[in-house]
Amino acid sequence: MLKFTDILEARDRLNGVAHRTPVFTSRQFNEEAGCEVFFKAENLQRAGAFKFRGAYNKIASMTDDERSKGVLAFSSGNHAQATALAARIFGIPAVIVMPQDAPGIKVAATRGYGAEVIFYDRYSESREETGDRLCRERGLALVPPFDDYKIMAGQGTAALELMEEVPDLDILAAPCSGCGLLAGCAVTATHINPSIRIFGVEPEAGNDTWLSFQKGEVVSIPVPKTIADGLQTPAPGKLTFPIVKQLVESILLVSDDELIETMRFILERMKILTEPSGAAAAAAVRHRKTDFSGARVGIILSGGNVDLGKLAGYLMQSGE
Repeated sequence: MLKFTDILEARDRLNGVAHRTPVFTSRQFNEEAGCEVFFKAENLQRAGAFKFRGAYNKIASMTDDERSKGVLAFSSGNHAQATALAARIFGIPAVIVMPQDAPGIKVAATRGYGAEVIFYDRYSESREETGDRLCRERGLALVPPFDDYKIMAGQGTAALELMEEVPDLDILAAPCSGCGLLAGCAVTATHINPSIRIFGVEPEAGNDTWLSFQKGEVVSIPVPKTIADGLQTPAPGKLTFPIVKQLVESILLVSDDELIETMRFILERMKILTEPSGAAAAAAVRHRKTDFSGARVGIILSGGNVDLGKLAGYLMQSGE
């Protein structure tokens, strides 16, 4: 199991490398949501998402020999960019396996950090099999997107910073896909405050973690079709899910329309740009997916890498 000391070690590795992202509040959001909300703005993290924390911690934990031939990651975008940037910092090659329908802005940014991008069809091919083959052929070290304790520890530093700034939270909510962020933050938050309530949030169309939570074991679904491209993993991780099952109170579901409405509010009223996946936890609180009344709620805004063309379409759609 992931330990709190793992997260403290990750914080030391990330010190001076990752941004300590700010925490924002909004009186109007609080009034409409019926609670007091603190937004941890990981959309302002290096590479635009919390993923940098885990990717850098994983690569920094490797030996020089393990890193020598380079690293490989598979991702729809944010973990891709994070791994590419972390590899560039260490001066090593990075190969990134990305779906053919990955947002163009994320592909361009990944290449911009110097990584080689190899595409696959997420609906007919396995990214894990493609990645495993390339690792064997080229001798690359794998940087998993979520199912790894070093990755989870790095992600958990986001909650550590939030709770250092706002120590008396009643609730912490974070988006979940493979659950690396949720697991890491849950370990952090419950160690600091054993009575805190933890919620994960995912799209209605991609309810694999919700289904797993109901059944008590990992459930896989077809690749979900949702605007939240960062939350399209078909199953939670084998390492992350036991942590989620033990520490998380519930998994909440939000619709694509609720994601868009929340993104619009955050952009128009708070002047903060989030991607659909990044706004998931905020959408669950804003649309009262459980009783948050009167609580002090910490939210992870997990990423801000949104295609501006798609963003314009979302805003026009929500304004109709």
